[in-house]
Formats: sequence, structure tokens, C-alpha cells
Amino acid sequence: MAATGESQAWHGVPRDEIDWHPTVDASLCMGCGLCVTGCGKQVYGYDYSGKKPVVLRPQACLVGCVTCSNVCPEGAISFPRVQQLQKMLKQKRVLAFVKNEELPRGRERWAVPE
Repeated sequence: MAATGESQAWHGVPRDEIDWHPTVDASLCMGCGLCVTGCGKQVYGYDYSGKKPVVLRPQACLVGCVTCSNVCPEGAISFPRVQQLQKMLKQKRVLAFVKNEELPRGRERWAVPE
């Protein structure tokens, strides 16, 4: 059975088609564990013998989230370039899909109120 968030679609795009997950540079990492304890999607595990975090479930990472990178005191966590993600959003027409998700509920999430 897949962990939460794995092998699921993200706004109509199969998650395994989206290159979005953290990478940890072990040479920069001090092993504090902020990324492990702070990730609500349980992307990380912790290698207690090596005293470093490891990315165990990359497909569980929330697309577009960079919180772990922002809180890393050593700058040891990186993500793919945002431009890659923006290109995929356009190619896969993600915003049109999101709009169609909202219409059955009688509202548009990002519509400007009149």
C-alpha cells in the first residue's frame, strides 16, 4: 500500500509525472532533523547511524512546497527549478483543471469577488 500522497494525481496530473521533491546535500547537512520533524507529508526518514535525513517518499512531497528548504539552517535541501514546475503547469493545463474542480461547488476559488 502506498504512503499518503503517493501514486495519486495532483490536479489531474499523475504524481509520478511531476518532478518535484527535495534533495539533501549530505555534505552541507548538519543533521538537525528540522526537515524530518517539520514535514507534514512524511517525505523524510532519518538515518540514525549516519545522523542525516533521507528522502524516503519523494512522491509524497506536496507539489510546490519548499518549507523544508526554507527552514534548513545550512541550505542543504534543494528542489527542481520552479521554472520546470511552471512549464508543467502550462503544458498539463493544471489551472483549467482546478477551475473545473471548483465549478461544481458553485464557486471559483481564485475568482475576484464582484
